[in-house]
Amino acid sequence: MPEQQKSVTGTSLFERYTLSQAYDEMFTAEGDIRPAYSELARLLCSISPAELQQRQRYADLTFLNQGITFTVYGNDAGVERVFPYDLLPRIIAADEWQHIERGLHQRIVALNLFLHDVYHNENILRDGIIPRHLVYSCRHYRREMRGLTVPRGVYTAIVGTDLVRLPDGQFVVLEDNLRVPSGVSYMLTNRAVMKRALPRLFGAYGVRPIDHYGQALLATLRALAPAHRPEPTIVLLTPGVFNSAYFEHTFLARQMGIELVEGRDLLVHNNIVYMRTTKGLQRVDVIYRRIDDDFLDPMIFRPDSVLGVPGLFNAYRAGTVVLANAIGTGVADDKAIYAYVPDIIRYYLGEEPILPNVTTYLCDRPDECAYVLEHLGDLVVKAVGESGGYDMLIGPHSTREEQAQFAERIRAQPRNYIAQPTLQLSQAPCFIDGVIEPRHVDLRPFVLFDGERTTIVPGGLTRVALRRGSLVVNSSQGGGSKDTWVLY
Repeated sequence: MPEQQKSVTGTSLFERYTLSQAYDEMFTAEGDIRPAYSELARLLCSISPAELQQRQRYADLTFLNQGITFTVYGNDAGVERVFPYDLLPRIIAADEWQHIERGLHQRIVALNLFLHDVYHNENILRDGIIPRHLVYSCRHYRREMRGLTVPRGVYTAIVGTDLVRLPDGQFVVLEDNLRVPSGVSYMLTNRAVMKRALPRLFGAYGVRPIDHYGQALLATLRALAPAHRPEPTIVLLTPGVFNSAYFEHTFLARQMGIELVEGRDLLVHNNIVYMRTTKGLQRVDVIYRRIDDDFLDPMIFRPDSVLGVPGLFNAYRAGTVVLANAIGTGVADDKAIYAYVPDIIRYYLGEEPILPNVTTYLCDRPDECAYVLEHLGDLVVKAVGESGGYDMLIGPHSTREEQAQFAERIRAQPRNYIAQPTLQLSQAPCFIDGVIEPRHVDLRPFVLFDGERTTIVPGGLTRVALRRGSLVVNSSQGGGSKDTWVLY
């Protein structure tokens, strides 16, 4: 065993650290330290548990004082919670990141081509690559978007793609988030806190910066503005203070230097959107919306919505205002459509997927549905239109009663469910209760696309399943996050 490895695992910090069948981000299967983690290992050899605990408390206090929170719906104990943060960074080597970047670029280009096609010529449906009924039955498919041309053909300009690393070290795509992807504010604040909590460690590494995300997002939104508006007014539309991602909405608006507005702050006159200001009405050209389709315009979608703007869709259809992301993009992140993304890439780009999908069983197919029902105890079952870890069954961690309930749901609405093998997500070292233990992680990089350029800040949000043995990384289900370092 290498001397450095002996000294690290010989400290009291690692007394509860165990390797498993999962890929370990810091250690090889033989127990050697991976090169990217060598400086972190040196720090952990030289620092006491008490000092590390002090720095963790500093980080937690910083999050608390800055109001870095998220909301848990349906929690009687209270709405707001401080976002759980783990002090130790997740480190990704340069060559691994280059592979991820190429795969994400390929994916966002293909998905935008798919969205344009299904709302226009429907070639991919006519050629039988994707079943027509699967698209039409998607609850996020918007018939109102048929024939409507969006600027530069960009339906989804902001994407958060969830990646996991398998035991063989390969990154695969778990799901795409194309409607209103969240979490980028936590990526940015994690970095700011890390620089202050462990400055010597950060300085010892060549970590690629991510601070430019806000300006990159602003540049993307500007590029999508109507052509006749060279100095566009851009706003961020939020549902309001009670939304789970409200901290992120305020954070990003400040980062970009744009107005944060609610639906009541906007009005539509003669198919032009205006913002109410103390100086009178001001025309709005681009809306970075963080409101789901259903609530955007009560005249077109849900009539009971008080979050949106009456007449907004008519202005959108007239081309006087741009919405990012476009209405109807959710058809491409439906978990049943997700199963076809490799075929979508081959169909539009003539290329093999760089980042593969996870094996997915569609309960809409009778033979695959029968297999899922017979193996509920081994699979992860998900509702196709849900996110945040809701309406999901993790077979190996479920009871027979829970499996029986899901079986009833699947039989009642087979189109609404997919299933995947229970994956061994990679594990990374985390500072838990005064010692370092492995916890399962995933990675959500954030991708920006303006029709010509793809911008991916090097890193992303590493989410952590903080409960021992858990595979659920969602903050609403007890997960947390850590800073993600991509090396030069």
